[in-house]
Amino acid sequence: MHHTLRFYGQHQHKILKLYMSVAKLTNIPLIGRLLRWVANYYGLHEHHGYFLTLEETEQIIDISKSVALGPCSCRQVFHNCDAPIMAEIVVGTGAEVFPEIRPGEFRVISKEEAKDVMRQCHQRGLIHTLERCQGHFYAICNCCTCCCVPLRLRQNYGIGNALVRNKDVVEGFQREQL
Repeated sequence: MHHTLRFYGQHQHKILKLYMSVAKLTNIPLIGRLLRWVANYYGLHEHHGYFLTLEETEQIIDISKSVALGPCSCRQVFHNCDAPIMAEIVVGTGAEVFPEIRPGEFRVISKEEAKDVMRQCHQRGLIHTLERCQGHFYAICNCCTCCCVPLRLRQNYGIGNALVRNKDVVEGFQREQL
């Protein structure tokens, strides 16, 4: 997993652009249907996000061994609004990997500072998502509805498995941390 997350972290901006470019192909008759099916399968089994409440984000931060703060890649890439860039809290495996591979962008912070960031983002109306790649949670992203790649994939292209709601996600995160 660490190798996959390292690769993703190093190429995150290119991968997000690729996701959005491929998603546009879902509008093509015939091939779009197949592509949407493949993207939903990929979302379900490989890389997707979970909608979170503010309370769930704080529970996940409390459970995490360490947390780090860095830029929201969706906003860095798409620049659709002026919401704060420094809004991604890496947790779990992400807190181990991202500060190492992107030291100028991500820095380890206290859990209280992470919760303060969460509350500020919540007050600005940003959505909270817990990201998962190949079965491992790695980040809580606080994104806007105009830049968030998983949300746009879901709403604009019918790739519903890119972002889902699971009321048991905190328990799943906790099991992974043991």
